[in-house]
Amino acid sequence: MFLVDSHCHLDSLDYNELHSGVDSVLEKARERDVKFMLAVATTLPGYQSMTQLIGDRPDVAFSCGVHPLNIDDGYDFNTLRELAASPKVVAMGETGLDYFYQKEALQLKLQQDSFREHIRIGCELNKPVIVHTRDARQDTLDILKEEKAGECGGVLHCFTEDLPTAEFLLDLGFYISFSGIVTFRNAEALREVARYVPLDRLLVETDSPYLAPVPHRGKENQPAYVRDVAEYMAVLKGVSVERLAEATTANFSHLFHIDSSTLISR
Repeated sequence: MFLVDSHCHLDSLDYNELHSGVDSVLEKARERDVKFMLAVATTLPGYQSMTQLIGDRPDVAFSCGVHPLNIDDGYDFNTLRELAASPKVVAMGETGLDYFYQKEALQLKLQQDSFREHIRIGCELNKPVIVHTRDARQDTLDILKEEKAGECGGVLHCFTEDLPTAEFLLDLGFYISFSGIVTFRNAEALREVARYVPLDRLLVETDSPYLAPVPHRGKENQPAYVRDVAEYMAVLKGVSVERLAEATTANFSHLFHIDSSTLISR
């Protein structure tokens, strides 16, 4: 079996007490059939330090982007374009909108401008966007539509929205990624969405070190735990975990333009 963690923050794991290094994290993942992962950036300096920490590995790909809560006074879009053009980068982001912590008009305008720029660069470079949204559903969907994000494609990661949002994203050609939240006791509405999303448009992720799935809640999340998300999703979809793994790996390969035969041979 071959599972992919489609969204993790490898540079944010606890390398002081829980893991001896990146090799340790990858080995723990491989023991549970998690054999590839996408390491996601949240700042441009963070992208550079993350790639230095992880190095060139056959089982890790990278995204490049600025999280909406990390924009502060803006950043250099030209630097984003230059870094994202690297062959090791398979996606833009994570980008998107987060109105939960930021409410001021200037902050929201910076988020929206950044989101648009990520999509535009993604279309220019033919690299999909990884979208984060929180308390900003309508603006997120409006910008995706206005910027024709379907041309570069993308995924709404760590999906927690409703069924109409999922329908909009599917119509746009996007993928939908579920994290450990789907295993939480109070997430029945999310589970209904997961049952609805077609198997050929699903991804699974950890968003580690955050949001550890049941039965690991309260612990630091890690890529190995995407196995728990996959097993749970397989039950929801009424398929074997092997079939779920096959489908989500194929979806990951298609979205991020990674040859599936090359991916599985790694």
